Amino acid sequence: MFILKIGGSILTNKDAAESEVDSESLKRIAGEIKSSLDNSFKELIIVHGAGSFGHPPAKKYKIGEKFDKSEYPQKRIGFCETQNAVKKLNMLICEAFINEGVPVVAIPASSFMTATNKRITEGKLDAFRRYLDKGFIPVIYGDVVLDSELEICVISGDQLIQYLAMNLNPDCVVLGTDVDGVYNKNPKTHDDAVFFEKFTSLKDLDTLEGTTNVDVTGGMVGKIKELLYLADLGIESKIINAEVKDNIYKVLENENVKGTVISRGN
Repeated sequence: MFILKIGGSILTNKDAAESEVDSESLKRIAGEIKSSLDNSFKELIIVHGAGSFGHPPAKKYKIGEKFDKSEYPQKRIGFCETQNAVKKLNMLICEAFINEGVPVVAIPASSFMTATNKRITEGKLDAFRRYLDKGFIPVIYGDVVLDSELEICVISGDQLIQYLAMNLNPDCVVLGTDVDGVYNKNPKTHDDAVFFEKFTSLKDLDTLEGTTNVDVTGGMVGKIKELLYLADLGIESKIINAEVKDNIYKVLENENVKGTVISRGN
């Protein structure tokens, strides 16, 4: 089984005045997945980020921060706006995949997951197993959920990966981002950025000067922390550049792709 996370920065145009998908990238990635599936059957779960759709309303309404009960009416609207925004993105993504002949089915986190202090504490995955058994590809995404301590919170796609992998024990976990992997500083703005082929410890995070995607879910540092937890369970993962043509196809075919491996040990 593969768990593939496609970052929101790949699927949406962050510079656009209005939220919009990057149709070209979306079509290419859907095509690469279809080509791999045509080669051989494989169980696949797709996780995608919220990109330019989900982050603005979540930030605007400060979803996940403590609030006074008098603010609840506004917070509810913020929750609904955020949920609706990511649902729109998911619909557009699923539409593109279906058009390429990829049998995706959306399973929103807000429909079955709950959290405690921003960490998933409940979420039965029976539906995932049933859909996988029938040859479907479940798609889940960064979303808002009820929280027993904070009332409501944001659950990132990276935390979803960790939860899914912990419970479903995949053979391979891949994160497709807009850079080749982990660098000590943003390679898009620093020519002297140093690339890491492997990350094995939280101590390695001390060398990071920043992240490539600063967002409400934690950016690159947040991704690495989630993946190091998986590494403790013996589940290795890899961060690759999904903007490079055929990288998604190659990684699904177990071909060599440049990226940062997150694992424990040597």
